[in-house]
Amino acid sequence: MTGSPFLRDDEVRVPIDEVVVAGHVTVPEQPRGIVVFAHGSGSSRHSPRNRYVADVLVAAGFATLLFDLLTPAEERDRANVFDIELLARRLIGVTVWLREQNDTAGLQVGYFGASTGGGAALRAAADPQVDIAAVVSRGGRPDLAGRWLAKVAAPTLLIVGGRDEAVLELNRQAAAQIPVECRIAVVAGATHLFEEPGALEQVAGLARDWFSDHVSPIAIGD
Repeated sequence: MTGSPFLRDDEVRVPIDEVVVAGHVTVPEQPRGIVVFAHGSGSSRHSPRNRYVADVLVAAGFATLLFDLLTPAEERDRANVFDIELLARRLIGVTVWLREQNDTAGLQVGYFGASTGGGAALRAAADPQVDIAAVVSRGGRPDLAGRWLAKVAAPTLLIVGGRDEAVLELNRQAAAQIPVECRIAVVAGATHLFEEPGALEQVAGLARDWFSDHVSPIAIGD
Protein backbone atom coordinates (compact mmCIF):
# COMPACT_ATOMS: atom_id res chain seq x y z
CA MET A 1 0.00 0.00 0.00
CA THR A 2 1.38 3.41 -1.00
CA GLY A 3 2.55 5.35 2.02
CA SER A 4 2.38 2.34 4.34
CA PRO A 5 5.09 2.22 7.02
CA PHE A 6 5.21 -1.56 6.67
CA LEU A 7 7.00 -3.85 4.25
CA ARG A 8 4.10 -6.23 4.74
CA ASP A 9 0.80 -6.07 6.63
CA ASP A 10 -1.64 -8.66 5.42
CA GLU A 11 -3.52 -11.90 5.96
CA VAL A 12 -1.68 -15.12 5.15
CA ARG A 13 -2.56 -18.77 4.78
CA VAL A 14 0.07 -21.25 5.88
CA PRO A 15 0.02 -24.95 4.88
CA ILE A 16 0.96 -27.16 7.85
CA ASP A 17 0.13 -30.76 8.73
CA GLU A 18 -2.01 -31.22 5.60
CA VAL A 19 -4.23 -28.33 6.68
CA VAL A 20 -4.08 -24.59 6.07
CA VAL A 21 -4.08 -22.18 9.00
CA ALA A 22 -4.88 -18.48 8.79
CA GLY A 23 -2.72 -15.68 10.14
CA HIS A 24 -1.83 -12.02 9.96
CA VAL A 25 1.75 -10.90 9.46
CA THR A 26 3.09 -7.39 9.96
CA VAL A 27 6.64 -6.49 8.98
CA PRO A 28 7.85 -2.93 9.67
CA GLU A 29 10.75 -1.29 7.88
CA GLN A 30 14.07 -2.74 9.08
CA PRO A 31 12.56 -5.24 11.54
CA ARG A 32 14.69 -6.21 14.50
CA GLY A 33 13.16 -9.72 14.65
CA ILE A 34 9.77 -11.39 14.46
CA VAL A 35 7.49 -12.53 17.28
CA VAL A 36 5.07 -15.40 16.63
CA PHE A 37 1.97 -15.47 18.83
CA ALA A 38 0.47 -18.70 20.19
CA HIS A 39 -2.97 -17.98 21.61
CA GLY A 40 -4.72 -19.97 24.29
CA SER A 41 -7.93 -21.90 24.58
CA GLY A 42 -11.02 -20.22 23.21
CA SER A 43 -9.00 -17.51 21.45
CA SER A 44 -7.71 -16.80 17.94
CA ARG A 45 -5.50 -14.47 15.93
CA HIS A 46 -8.18 -11.84 16.54
CA SER A 47 -7.62 -11.87 20.32
CA PRO A 48 -7.76 -8.20 21.39
CA ARG A 49 -5.21 -8.81 24.13
CA ASN A 50 -2.65 -10.39 21.81
CA ARG A 51 -3.35 -7.80 19.12
CA TYR A 52 -2.64 -5.05 21.65
CA VAL A 53 0.68 -6.64 22.61
CA ALA A 54 1.51 -7.13 18.93
CA ASP A 55 0.88 -3.44 18.23
CA VAL A 56 3.28 -2.47 21.01
CA LEU A 57 5.93 -4.81 19.59
CA VAL A 58 5.48 -3.47 16.07
CA ALA A 59 5.89 0.07 17.40
CA ALA A 60 9.18 -1.09 18.92
CA GLY A 61 10.37 -2.38 15.53
CA PHE A 62 9.43 -6.05 15.64
CA ALA A 63 7.59 -7.96 12.95
CA THR A 64 4.70 -10.04 14.28
CA LEU A 65 2.69 -13.05 13.19
CA LEU A 66 -0.64 -13.85 14.83
CA PHE A 67 -2.14 -17.07 13.54
CA ASP A 68 -4.78 -19.67 14.36
CA LEU A 69 -3.10 -22.80 15.64
CA LEU A 70 -6.19 -24.83 14.75
CA THR A 71 -8.59 -24.84 11.83
CA PRO A 72 -12.29 -24.06 12.56
CA ALA A 73 -13.08 -27.78 12.27
CA GLU A 74 -10.32 -28.72 14.71
CA GLU A 75 -11.47 -26.11 17.22
CA ARG A 76 -14.80 -27.89 17.54
CA ASP A 77 -12.99 -30.75 19.25
CA ARG A 78 -12.16 -29.30 22.67
CA ALA A 79 -9.39 -31.86 23.21
CA ASN A 80 -7.32 -30.21 20.47
CA VAL A 81 -7.06 -27.02 22.52
CA PHE A 82 -5.04 -28.93 25.12
CA ASP A 83 -3.08 -31.06 22.65
CA ILE A 84 0.29 -29.43 23.28
CA GLU A 85 2.09 -31.65 20.78
CA LEU A 86 -0.35 -30.64 18.04
CA LEU A 87 -0.14 -26.94 18.91
CA ALA A 88 3.66 -27.10 19.08
CA ARG A 89 3.82 -28.76 15.64
CA ARG A 90 1.84 -25.87 14.23
CA LEU A 91 4.23 -23.36 15.82
CA ILE A 92 7.23 -25.24 14.45
CA GLY A 93 5.60 -25.44 11.02
CA VAL A 94 4.88 -21.73 10.86
CA THR A 95 8.43 -20.96 12.03
CA VAL A 96 9.82 -23.05 9.18
CA TRP A 97 7.43 -21.24 6.80
CA LEU A 98 8.77 -17.86 7.97
CA ARG A 99 12.28 -18.93 6.98
CA GLU A 100 11.00 -19.36 3.41
CA GLN A 101 9.47 -15.87 3.15
CA ASN A 102 11.69 -13.21 1.61
CA ASP A 103 10.83 -10.54 4.18
CA THR A 104 11.27 -12.72 7.29
CA ALA A 105 13.84 -15.35 6.27
CA GLY A 106 16.76 -13.63 7.99
CA LEU A 107 15.02 -12.64 11.22
CA GLN A 108 15.50 -14.12 14.66
CA VAL A 109 12.24 -15.52 16.05
CA GLY A 110 10.62 -15.06 19.43
CA TYR A 111 7.48 -16.77 20.73
CA PHE A 112 4.70 -15.09 22.72
CA GLY A 113 2.32 -17.64 24.22
CA ALA A 114 -0.86 -17.16 26.23
CA SER A 115 -2.69 -19.72 28.37
CA THR A 116 -2.21 -23.17 26.77
CA GLY A 117 -0.24 -21.39 24.05
CA GLY A 118 2.45 -20.75 26.67
CA GLY A 119 2.99 -24.48 27.03
CA ALA A 120 2.97 -24.93 23.26
CA ALA A 121 5.52 -22.13 22.82
CA LEU A 122 7.96 -23.72 25.25
CA ARG A 123 7.44 -27.19 23.78
CA ALA A 124 8.16 -25.79 20.31
CA ALA A 125 11.12 -23.74 21.50
CA ALA A 126 12.73 -26.93 22.81
CA ASP A 127 12.51 -28.63 19.41
CA PRO A 128 15.77 -28.96 17.44
CA GLN A 129 14.00 -27.98 14.19
CA VAL A 130 13.81 -24.36 15.29
CA ASP A 131 16.21 -21.86 16.84
CA ILE A 132 14.17 -19.54 19.02
CA ALA A 133 15.79 -16.42 20.48
CA ALA A 134 13.34 -15.77 23.34
CA VAL A 135 9.99 -16.83 24.78
CA VAL A 136 7.39 -14.80 26.67
CA SER A 137 4.36 -16.41 28.30
CA ARG A 138 1.29 -14.40 29.43
CA GLY A 139 -0.86 -16.15 32.01
CA GLY A 140 0.48 -19.31 30.47
CA ARG A 141 0.58 -22.98 31.31
CA PRO A 142 4.28 -23.73 30.81
CA ASP A 143 3.83 -26.85 32.91
CA LEU A 144 2.00 -28.42 29.95
CA ALA A 145 5.35 -28.61 28.10
CA GLY A 146 6.30 -31.37 30.55
CA ARG A 147 9.69 -33.00 30.04
CA TRP A 148 10.49 -30.58 27.22
CA LEU A 149 11.03 -27.78 29.74
CA ALA A 150 14.46 -29.25 30.52
CA LYS A 151 15.42 -28.80 26.85
CA VAL A 152 14.40 -25.16 26.46
CA ALA A 153 17.41 -23.10 25.35
CA ALA A 154 15.68 -19.75 24.81
CA PRO A 155 15.64 -17.09 27.56
CA THR A 156 12.12 -17.20 28.98
CA LEU A 157 9.89 -14.65 30.70
CA LEU A 158 6.78 -15.94 32.48
CA ILE A 159 4.25 -13.15 33.14
CA VAL A 160 1.53 -14.02 35.64
CA GLY A 161 -1.17 -12.04 37.40
CA GLY A 162 -0.66 -11.70 41.13
CA ARG A 163 -4.23 -12.84 41.79
CA ASP A 164 -3.95 -15.83 39.43
CA GLU A 165 -2.61 -17.92 42.29
CA ALA A 166 -2.99 -21.44 40.90
CA VAL A 167 -1.36 -20.53 37.60
CA LEU A 168 1.39 -18.64 39.42
CA GLU A 169 2.31 -21.78 41.34
CA LEU A 170 2.36 -23.83 38.11
CA ASN A 171 4.67 -21.23 36.56
CA ARG A 172 7.02 -21.40 39.54
CA GLN A 173 7.21 -25.16 39.22
CA ALA A 174 7.89 -24.91 35.48
CA ALA A 175 10.53 -22.21 35.89
CA ALA A 176 12.49 -24.49 38.18
CA GLN A 177 12.84 -26.97 35.30
CA ILE A 178 14.04 -24.54 32.63
CA PRO A 179 17.86 -24.71 32.50
CA VAL A 180 18.51 -21.30 30.93
CA GLU A 181 17.65 -17.74 31.95
CA CYS A 182 14.05 -17.74 33.16
CA ARG A 183 12.28 -14.99 35.06
CA ILE A 184 8.79 -14.76 36.54
CA ALA A 185 7.21 -11.31 36.37
CA VAL A 186 4.16 -10.91 38.61
CA VAL A 187 1.70 -8.17 37.66
CA ALA A 188 0.31 -7.09 41.02
CA GLY A 189 -3.47 -7.19 41.35
CA ALA A 190 -4.02 -8.81 37.95
CA THR A 191 -6.17 -11.86 37.31
CA HIS A 192 -5.75 -14.47 34.57
CA LEU A 193 -6.84 -12.30 31.62
CA PHE A 194 -5.11 -9.10 32.81
CA GLU A 195 -8.37 -7.17 32.45
CA GLU A 196 -7.61 -4.78 35.29
CA PRO A 197 -6.73 -1.15 34.40
CA GLY A 198 -3.11 -0.90 33.33
CA ALA A 199 -2.41 -4.64 33.61
CA LEU A 200 -2.19 -5.40 29.90
CA GLU A 201 -0.03 -2.33 29.38
CA GLN A 202 2.40 -3.79 31.90
CA VAL A 203 2.37 -7.13 30.06
CA ALA A 204 3.11 -5.44 26.74
CA GLY A 205 5.95 -3.40 28.23
CA LEU A 206 7.52 -6.44 29.86
CA ALA A 207 7.30 -8.41 26.61
CA ARG A 208 8.74 -5.55 24.56
CA ASP A 209 11.69 -5.18 26.90
CA TRP A 210 12.36 -8.93 27.02
CA PHE A 211 12.38 -9.30 23.26
CA SER A 212 14.44 -6.11 22.89
CA ASP A 213 17.07 -7.58 25.22
CA HIS A 214 17.18 -11.05 23.68
CA VAL A 215 16.25 -10.80 19.97
CA SER A 216 19.05 -9.37 17.87
CA PRO A 217 18.61 -7.95 14.36
CA ILE A 218 20.13 -10.19 11.70
CA ALA A 219 20.48 -8.99 8.14
CA ILE A 220 18.59 -11.13 5.65
CA GLY A 221 21.11 -13.40 3.96
CA ASP A 222 23.38 -13.75 7.02
